[in-house]
Amino acid sequence: MSPRPRKVTDDQLFAATHAVMSRVGPGDLTLGAIAGEAGVTAAVLVQRFGSKRQLLLALAKRFADASPSMVAALADAHRSPLAALRAYAECMAGLATSPAAFARGLSYLQIDLMDPEFRTQLVRQARVTRVALERLVAAARRTGELAPAVNSRRLARTLEAVIAGSLFTWACYQQGRAARWIRADVDAVLAPYLPTRPNGRRKR
Repeated sequence: MSPRPRKVTDDQLFAATHAVMSRVGPGDLTLGAIAGEAGVTAAVLVQRFGSKRQLLLALAKRFADASPSMVAALADAHRSPLAALRAYAECMAGLATSPAAFARGLSYLQIDLMDPEFRTQLVRQARVTRVALERLVAAARRTGELAPAVNSRRLARTLEAVIAGSLFTWACYQQGRAARWIRADVDAVLAPYLPTRPNGRRKR
């Protein structure tokens, strides 16, 4: 008798898909490669999702669903809202572990931007992430880490734009690690909003 197929969860299949996507671009992404990563057959993926497109759409939805809890987990794991904001910025550097990895990510982003169904999930993820960032900024203002006059919505939008732009400029200059590059840009944006000490210097 042949062995029974190994049961895998959707989360395990999503993790396998993400792992393969981190190594190859859209043109080389196949159900066979994903199945091999997950230790199942391609038929299991077809049975579960129907097609590669539907699998990728399901993964995009999972990312969008998980965005608020990801930021909340960073808030729980760090001593302050501002530290959580900086940790989020450094997490985004995971999209640029190398210039080649970032370029592959841009190939998938092109699909997200051009395909209406994928774009729906991209926009949803962006919106819930911005709301989560607004909450961190507001919390940092309440705890005195940021000046009382900070506009939470405006600063969160600025941070969102700076982090995305910082990924592109790092890929262009390729100086040092992406995490350090992005952190420097985020700190430059936050600097004017840090409260001042009695000696006139701003807190870090």
